[in-house]
Amino acid sequence: MIEQPLVEARNLAKTYPRRGSTAEFRAVDGIDFALQRGEAFGLLGPNGAGKSTTMRMIAATSPVSGGSLRVLGMDPMTQGPQIRARLGVVTQDDHLDNELSVLENLHIYGRYFGLPRAVIRDRATRLLDFAHLREKAGDQVETLSGGMRRRLTIARALINEPDILLLDEPTTGLDPQARHILWDRLFQLKQDGVTLILTTHYMDEAEQLCDRIVIVDHGRIVAQGSPRDLITRYATREVLELRFRPDERDTAAEKLRTSALATGGTAADGRVELLADRALVYCADGESALATVHALSLTPLTALVRRATLEDVFLTLTGRSLIE
Repeated sequence: MIEQPLVEARNLAKTYPRRGSTAEFRAVDGIDFALQRGEAFGLLGPNGAGKSTTMRMIAATSPVSGGSLRVLGMDPMTQGPQIRARLGVVTQDDHLDNELSVLENLHIYGRYFGLPRAVIRDRATRLLDFAHLREKAGDQVETLSGGMRRRLTIARALINEPDILLLDEPTTGLDPQARHILWDRLFQLKQDGVTLILTTHYMDEAEQLCDRIVIVDHGRIVAQGSPRDLITRYATREVLELRFRPDERDTAAEKLRTSALATGGTAADGRVELLADRALVYCADGESALATVHALSLTPLTALVRRATLEDVFLTLTGRSLIE
């Protein structure tokens, strides 16, 4: 028997009225996706692409404007309370009770779900261990570091043992050590069978955590697949990064623009991207591409050959202009 998707969207849309206009703003513009149990699913896109709006519709806190959406086999429009009872939500802001202790935050949140005190007590103990916060149980939240607060927020979201955990930019603002600790906790949840839906602006985070990714731009899906599939489809095996002295930058850019590197006549695939601070050559073999650069009588200050990443895919599909 084929299991039904945990979340299924068909031509899903969300519109808002525009002030002073009869035309509507389409924050989400007819997207389709299906999420299976146990997946780690990423929603990526620039600011204003529709990611958080989609998350709010899945969380049954924002009504659907068009199309259909089923969450845990239910309709968010008519069965919102039943859906929310089976979700865990980690928002961008912690919304923790600063005046209460770490343990009290878990207890009070458990009471929101009507859980018996004994059940909350047992789960809170296990969640403190999971979040590596047992020694902080009696401390007030306002004394915690940013990484500890995020771990507590995730632990709190798990108090009702949800089927789906929604994470909206879970590691924004954290230092690298705190981010990696959180990645470990989220990976453990995935191994334990918790279904994750997350948004993030960190492409390395998406590569590490997500089984499948949807990239949205202007409310529409522009690509979807596993991180490796997306890199294979939209990028090259390697990228050569070149930096030149300021007085050589224009000459180097012109030579690269008219060279075989930019026309697909060498190890490159015909893509040379010229940025303010560097040039990117997308290629199958970075060392061969670098040899071609030297044959053009160009001597870069630095030359780095690296593997293509999800960030290359993201910028190729959504551009480098900032959207607010």
